[in-house]
Amino acid sequence: MSTEFTLKAESRDRVGKGSSRVLRRKGQIPAIIYGEKQSPVAIAIPLKEAFRQILAGSFRTRVIVVDINGEKIQVLPKDYQLDPVRDTVLHIDFLRVSEKSLVTVEVPVHFLNEESCVGLKQGGVLNIVRHEVELIAPATSIPEAITVDIQKFEIGDSIHISAAQLPANIELVIQDRDFTLATIAAPVEEEEAPATEAAAEPEAKKAEVKKDA
Repeated sequence: MSTEFTLKAESRDRVGKGSSRVLRRKGQIPAIIYGEKQSPVAIAIPLKEAFRQILAGSFRTRVIVVDINGEKIQVLPKDYQLDPVRDTVLHIDFLRVSEKSLVTVEVPVHFLNEESCVGLKQGGVLNIVRHEVELIAPATSIPEAITVDIQKFEIGDSIHISAAQLPANIELVIQDRDFTLATIAAPVEEEEAPATEAAAEPEAKKAEVKKDA
């Protein structure tokens, strides 16, 4: 589980495009906190810190403590908008959570022991079908990743979700089948030029020489 961190914020009374532009010029971005059957709270947070946490990874699976002038609220980032040109953060939506909250999140899949995998050592290729898996988990104990040990898998094998190490307190969103996470594919061999084409090349060169003569 990712450790939570505290994000300083300020409450804001004004909302809308005009006030959002003013915030961004000051190095802040607008955000909102909703959920837990409470009224939404409009806040402003530092742009640099928000962008740094997004780049660090696991942003949407990490509980954040938002400190609004001393009032601390546990939240989970649900969505954020990026400027399509400058790639800076424009807005963030936070979901208010508690220890009893269950959330649906996507967590990455990590494949362990690739260097000692039987199929990969034989020249096979790891073909990843799912880079992430959707889970239902307590908001305060979301796993950083789902791990799968692929050491014993051979060429031609499929790696299913049943091979993953799943924490006891989470559930899979997809429960009606043992879906595939990856396969160990056979190596792709380079195709050789057909013999007829290879034999035709010298004849073509001879014809060109006679024509020039």
